[in-house]
Amino acid sequence: MRLKKPRVKALNEGEWDTEAQALLKPFVKQGRVFNIFRTLANHPALAKRWMVFANHILGKSTLSVRDRELLILRIGWLCQAVYEWGQHVQIARQAGMSDEEIRSARTGPDTAGLSELDQLLLQATDELHADAFISDSTWQSLQQHYNTQQLMDLVFTVGQYNLVCMALNSFGVQPDEGLPGWDV
Repeated sequence: MRLKKPRVKALNEGEWDTEAQALLKPFVKQGRVFNIFRTLANHPALAKRWMVFANHILGKSTLSVRDRELLILRIGWLCQAVYEWGQHVQIARQAGMSDEEIRSARTGPDTAGLSELDQLLLQATDELHADAFISDSTWQSLQQHYNTQQLMDLVFTVGQYNLVCMALNSFGVQPDEGLPGWDV
C-alpha cells in the first residue's frame, strides 16, 4: 500500500446520507460493502454516474472474463494498486485463471510460455499505460483476434481501471479483510 491510512475515509453505514444509502443498498443486500464503495459514499453523485460505466466494463464487455481480468491485473500492477490487484486476483481465480496466469500480469508480455493473445493483451496494456496509445503493430496483431467492439472494450477496460487505480492510490483506500496482496 502506498498509504497506510486513507486520505478519504471509507464511511461506515451510520455515516451514509440518504443518497449514499440508496447507492450502496445493493451491496448491503449482498452482505458486504467493499472499501472502495464505502469511500465513494463520500461523493454519491459521482459514484452513481461512474458505476454505470464501470458496470459496462465489468459485466457487459464484449471481452471474455479471462481476457478482461488479465488486462485489469496488468494495469493494477503497473499502477501499483494493491487493492485493485487483490480484488481482481479473486475474480480471476473465479474465472478459472491459474496463479501462473495471474502472475504473468506482473511479469508482462515478455513472460516465457504466454500465448500470442496474452502477449498482445499485456503489450497493449503496457503501451496504453506508457503512452496512452496502442502501437500500429500491436493493434494490427490484435485485429487478428478481436473485432472493432472488442478492441474498443479493450481500450476502455484499461482506461477505466487506470482511473480506478488512480483513485484507489490517491484516496488511500485500504484493502478489505482477506484480500490477496502481491504475493500470488
